[in-house]
Amino acid sequence: MGLLNKLKEKLSKTKQSIVEKIEGIVPAGGKIDEKTIEEVEEILILSDIGVKATEEITDILRKKFKENAIRDVTDIKTLLKKELIELLQNNTSLNLKASPSVILVVGVNGVGKTTTIGKLGYKFSSEGKRVVFAAADTFRAAAIEQLEVWAIRVGADVIKHKSGSDPAAVAFDALEYAKSNNKDVVIIDTAGRLHTKVPLMEELRKINKVIKKSISDAPHETLLILDATTGQNALRQATFFNEAVGLTGVVVTKLDGTAKGGVVFAIKKEIGIPIKLIGIGEDLDDLKDFNPEEFVEALFD
Repeated sequence: MGLLNKLKEKLSKTKQSIVEKIEGIVPAGGKIDEKTIEEVEEILILSDIGVKATEEITDILRKKFKENAIRDVTDIKTLLKKELIELLQNNTSLNLKASPSVILVVGVNGVGKTTTIGKLGYKFSSEGKRVVFAAADTFRAAAIEQLEVWAIRVGADVIKHKSGSDPAAVAFDALEYAKSNNKDVVIIDTAGRLHTKVPLMEELRKINKVIKKSISDAPHETLLILDATTGQNALRQATFFNEAVGLTGVVVTKLDGTAKGGVVFAIKKEIGIPIKLIGIGEDLDDLKDFNPEEFVEALFD
């Protein structure tokens, strides 16, 4: 199965919440009016696309409608597709120019952070890169063991300390190890933390500072893992983590099990952070580089 076909399958619930509802507003060949635009606006809001993106898109729809440039639902879909692709455009590729490249991974509890790190390690190893996992989640007892299992599975090295150790020290040792052993990528796991807990967010800032003592321009990526099923709550998480550590990108997981995939548009529009990767299933290769055109195409095709 090609990637586009797989995306179509995995994003079917999001497609139902956006495109298929829009298709149901007016019968085939039926004419649209101002009420149609209002209904489209409501659908976009309810599908977690977000207030800012929805207002921008519906303003364009109204303008085109007044200019008689939109006559039916097909015209609406064509314009929506174009605007949503443009909204998502940004640097969606990972910054892996340094050697070693350092990726700091953050997020709240239960979003699939360690699993995502494992899949990311698999992706890099499959590309011939030498990967190091830093087990800096020293708070959760099983976190280190879980990361070790993933390391064996994907062929990565693990740098760890005992449970309860200083997470920043683990990160520092992992970077020193990577430099000494010519590794390509270091992925730093961190403990899941509520974005509203100030001391835990301060701990992330400390990890960031210690990383720079080893490699001055690191981390090269600071990725927030977000669970798509949380919908608009993901925006609050992104805001807090961005203020704490300066996010460079977002990984949206569990897109295959939710109708709330519209949140990727809200994150980009309201926070300004690019989506870099998406998780669309349980398999090792179900963590995909984010491609705006393919993502939107899968919704509308």
